[in-house]
Parts: sequence; structure tokens; C-alpha cells
Amino acid sequence: MNKKNLIMTIAVATALTTTMGSCKQQHDNPLLAESTLPYGAPDFSKIQVADYLPAFEQAIQQQRNAIADIVGNTDSATFENTILAYEDSGRQLENVSRIFFALTEADKTPELAEIEKKVQPMLTELENDIAFNMPLFERIRQVYDSQHDALQGEDLKLLEETYKEFVRNGALLTDDKKERMKEINMRIADLQQQWGDIILEATNNAIVWVDSKEELAGLTEADIEQCRKDAESNGAKAPYAIVIVNTTQQPLLAALDNRDLRRRVYEASYHRADGTNDLNTYPLVSEIATLRAEQAALMGYPNYAAYSLEKTMAKTPDNVYAFLKNLIAQYTPKAQAETKAIEDFARQTEGSDFQLQPYDRFYYSAKMKKQLLNVSDDEVKPYFTVDSVLINGVFYAANRAYGLTFKERTDIPLYHPDMKAYEVFDKEGKPKALFYCDYYRRPTKRGGAWMDGFAKQSRRYDRLPVIFNVCNNAKAPEGKPSLLTWDEVTTLFHEFGHALHGILSDCYYNRLSGTSVARDFVEMPSQFNESFATIPEVFDNYARHCDTGQPMPAELKERMLKSINFQTAYALGENLAATCLDLAWHMLPADKVPTADKAADFETEALNAIGLLDTQIPPRYRTSYFNHVWGGGYAAGYYSYLWTEVLAVNIADVFARRGPLDPATGNDFADKVLSRGNTGDLMQMFTDFTGMAQPDATSLLKARGL
Repeated sequence: MNKKNLIMTIAVATALTTTMGSCKQQHDNPLLAESTLPYGAPDFSKIQVADYLPAFEQAIQQQRNAIADIVGNTDSATFENTILAYEDSGRQLENVSRIFFALTEADKTPELAEIEKKVQPMLTELENDIAFNMPLFERIRQVYDSQHDALQGEDLKLLEETYKEFVRNGALLTDDKKERMKEINMRIADLQQQWGDIILEATNNAIVWVDSKEELAGLTEADIEQCRKDAESNGAKAPYAIVIVNTTQQPLLAALDNRDLRRRVYEASYHRADGTNDLNTYPLVSEIATLRAEQAALMGYPNYAAYSLEKTMAKTPDNVYAFLKNLIAQYTPKAQAETKAIEDFARQTEGSDFQLQPYDRFYYSAKMKKQLLNVSDDEVKPYFTVDSVLINGVFYAANRAYGLTFKERTDIPLYHPDMKAYEVFDKEGKPKALFYCDYYRRPTKRGGAWMDGFAKQSRRYDRLPVIFNVCNNAKAPEGKPSLLTWDEVTTLFHEFGHALHGILSDCYYNRLSGTSVARDFVEMPSQFNESFATIPEVFDNYARHCDTGQPMPAELKERMLKSINFQTAYALGENLAATCLDLAWHMLPADKVPTADKAADFETEALNAIGLLDTQIPPRYRTSYFNHVWGGGYAAGYYSYLWTEVLAVNIADVFARRGPLDPATGNDFADKVLSRGNTGDLMQMFTDFTGMAQPDATSLLKARGL
């Protein structure tokens, strides 16, 4: 089981129980002591690497003891002595896990990596032991059978979620199938551990070294300085280095004049983990896919996609494919026209026989945008500094829509000096949450951007949320502002949308609070929050020149906003391709999963079969570095980005009609959706706010300018 799923499972258990160990042990190991910091924040000034393993060992034993107490209770099973006791059984382990895995994702030192290798099997073994603890399940089933009709609200939802989790994990299987499921769980956890190590190494090894400044022609001085800095921080094998981000396409390809260097950068990205340069994830992919298919078969499903999607809004693979095929049919002619337009434009300067390559696309598209719309990234980036986008954009929008205010806390210990911490207050000035941001890339951080938390909100435990966002933006040299592309601006808004889902949570039970919802709903608040980035009042507040502080001139702003939807078929196409790859792998029965040496061929065949094999628009993530699917919690679920984009567009339309920064609308959205976590039916939440019985997918292409 991957780390995020593991934490979600552990989150079933959430209040300190007995057997914390001796007083001396608690004080010696800060991970086992109740934090004295505001909001119970982790005290990184005291936590040492050596603390983690013993903390895990003791917290695991504590949960085992708590489970034994539940099973050993001779009283009849009740909601209080079984369901709530189970909910309470592992808060200590959850606390330790949340801190540790936050660091292994964002600052994974070799020492932490070694501990992770020891910890992951321990956690998977515990999870297996709980999932297949039949006396425990029998007590849960007794409560489900006897009290289901008598409970309501969050009590009923907690009971249902707890019971269904055990059933979905295999509690009703025969003994031999349970044993096999345990073996599969252990093996998948081991493979995902290997995956995480290889992907981090592969991305770091894919650095493209550059011998001279002249080869970097086309880049700004700031970008060149960043390449010099990246070379220094990665071993200085050459004067300059271009680091690879997690997606297939690389942002610098839009500016590099040197075509051969563009090719090298693209190929370094595309082949980072497919065996071309020694590191090869295909053996892991093949085995994980096979094991997942076997899991599904054990549970009585034809494939893993069918098993996974049952608990989502989409429900079935057929529903997802119907949604995707409709998009593909509308997208394809627009993508073909977009590619032809870029190639025709390039041939004006490169000759009539010029053949556009995928590493050329961003470059000539940028030049075309400059010529047609008279705007370029270099022209607008000085108006997008990290600090202004965060404080004057992200925070400002949250204040206008939800009444939240933010105060930096310099007294909160952090796990890295690049981080910042902010206290969040509600519209009445009451403390609401603690929010951390960790925005700059480093070799110890995995690629991408994400949200998580050190603590979830829970009224039952009188616990306010402690939330963090992580990104991978380039950090400018000391004394200079760190500038963002427009894509990076929207990423900050996106991830803070997830953060708001946690910050505004108002649930009784930890397990149901915040982002504990289906994959094809959890991305909705984040995608919706991106809409605030272009609201004029918000945009004018954060788009200010890094040197003068002056707002972006109206004429440049008009050109820039028009350019957002310039040639957007690519972005949709790369997402569709990645989505369909994810589904293709997880629609296979175990005996049809290709071996490692056939994995690349399967990728080609799968894309061709659905009409998305396009060398000009490769998948956003190839199979060999698709971390969402093989290392994260998105197996058979990557479609959720497009699915929830429809929900987000529908919700943005409601805000636009009522007034995009109208506090009454923001409060309504918070009350009916963001605050409710997983306490009710997700479609009903959508309907309660929008008034729509079903989402309207026709708005998606229009919103993307297609």
C-alpha cells in the first residue's frame, strides 16, 4: 500500500490511548510526546532522524495493544466500544506517520530513505494484521448489523466507512485468499518503496549538463543564473545544468534556441526511467499491475479498475470511458489543427521541409504566441513573484471569498529553511488552522506539487488542522525575487484549493474530515480555486512588478489573459493520454499484463487503440515515470483531474453569476461543500451548492478555450 493510502488507513484511528510507554521515553522522543507548540505542530527543532524508527516501533505496538483491547472486550459490541475504539486506536501512529512521510516526500535524505525501507514492511504487516483480524471484524459487523438503522449523520457514515473498508480489504474472503491478499499487500508496498527510490534517482540523474552559456541562448539571464546554480547544487559536472521536472514536457523548451539541446532535454525527460540510461521502472510496473489485477480477481472483480472505481463518483470503467471518449472525439480535430498551425509557422523560418518534433512544439508555439498576441513568458514573469502570488493572490482571494486572514509565524520550527508557516484565522478572528508552504525544488524532494497535513481537523478531539503545500519552483539566487510562470501561478492556487478543503473542514470525526473523499471529488476544490487567479480584482492585487511593485499594465494584462487559452489542445491531450494509459494498465486481468520488456509496446498500443497515439502530444506522464499511478494513490484514478474539472467549472459558473468574490457565495460553498469532508453523499453536496442534478460536461472545452 502506498504512503498516502496508508496514512488514510491509519487515520481511521485517532485519539491517544493507553500504553504510551514510560514518561522518560515520551520526553526522550519528541515524536511520542504531545507537542507543546501551537496547534500541536511538530517540533522539528527537537526531532532527530534517530527518533523515527523507535517511534514507529512503539506506536505500532500501541495500536496493536489497543486492537487487542477491543477484541478482548467481553461486552457486546457497540458503536462506542468497537467503532469509536477503533477510530481511537492509532492516533499516535498517525502522528508519527504524517511527520515522517511528509519528509520522505519533500526532503528525503539517504538516512530517511534507509529508515523508510525498514518502516514500510512494518506498517504493511500491521495493516494486514488489522484488516484480517476476524474477531475485530466480527465485532464491527455486529455493530453494522444491529445499529445501522439506529444511527444517523456522521455516526452512520463512520460506521459505513469502517465496515466497507474491511470488506473491500478482503475480510469476507476465504482463509487461503486472505493469506494471498496479505502477501500481495506486502509485495506491493515493497515495490512502491523501490519505485519511489528509483524515480527520485532517475529524475536527478536526468539532468542535462551544459558546457557554455552560449548553448543557453534564448533563456533570460535569470534562467541562466538558475542553471548555473542548479549545476553547483548537483555536483558541478559542467558550468550549467538543466534539471528535469516530473512531467514529460519541460518548461525551458519554450525558450531554448539550440535545437540539439532541446532534443537532449526532451529525451532526458522522456527516457529517464525506461532503461535507456540504466534506470528502469518497467519491471516494477509490470509486477505492480499484475498484483493489482490479482487483488481484484480475489475480490471478485474482472480487473483492478472495476474494483477501484466502485467507491468513486464514476462507479464503473464504462462510465469513465464514456466521459473520456466524448472528450477525445471533440479534442482530436482541434489538436490536429493546432499541430499543423505550429508546424506551418515554423516552416516560415525553417524551410518547407521542416518536420516538427515534440521538443520543438513549445518553442515555436511560444514564438507564434509572441507574434500573434505579442506576449511572452519573459515579459510577464517579472509580475509573478512567489511571495506576491501567495500573499496578494492566494491569501487575498481566500480572504475575500471566505473571510480568512493569515499571519506568518516565525516561531514555529520548520523541517527546511525554505519553508514558511502561517496561522489562519476565520472571519471572526478565531484561530482556524496552521498552514505551511514549501515551494522550492531541491534534490531531496520528489517532483510535482501536493497538499497534505500533519494533523486533520476533528471536533471530537478538539483538533484544528495543520496543513502544508509543497511545490517545485526554482529558487532565485540570494537577494533576487523568485519568479513564476503562469502555470506555476495556477499551481499555487490549485494546491491551496486542497489546503482550503482541509482548513475549512468542520467535521466531528477525523476519518471523515477534510480531503477524505473519493479521488474524483478531491481534485474539485483545487481545480475550482484556480479560477480565482484570473478574477480581475485578485489578479491586479498580486501581478506586480518584482522591482517597482507596480501592477501589470492594463494593455499587457489584456494580452496576457488572452494568451492563457492559446493552443490549449496540447494540455488537454497530454492529460487524456496519461489518463487512458492509467486505465489501460488497470483494465487488464493478471494473465494479460505485459512483461517488463513489452511495457513500452503496450503503452504505444494502448494509446493507438483509443486514438491518442500522437508523437507531437505525448502523455503528460509516460508509464515509466507515472508516479500518481505507481507510487501514489491514483491507480485507475488519474481521470479524476478531468472529471473534477467539470465539477469545478460548474461551480465557478455559480460564483461568476453570484459575484466571484461575494462572501455570501463563499460561505455557502464552504458550508455545503468544503467544510463537510466525507460526511455525506458527494454528488448531493455538488447539487446542494449548484442546484444541478448532474454535472454539465459541455462547459469543459469552452473553459479551456476549445
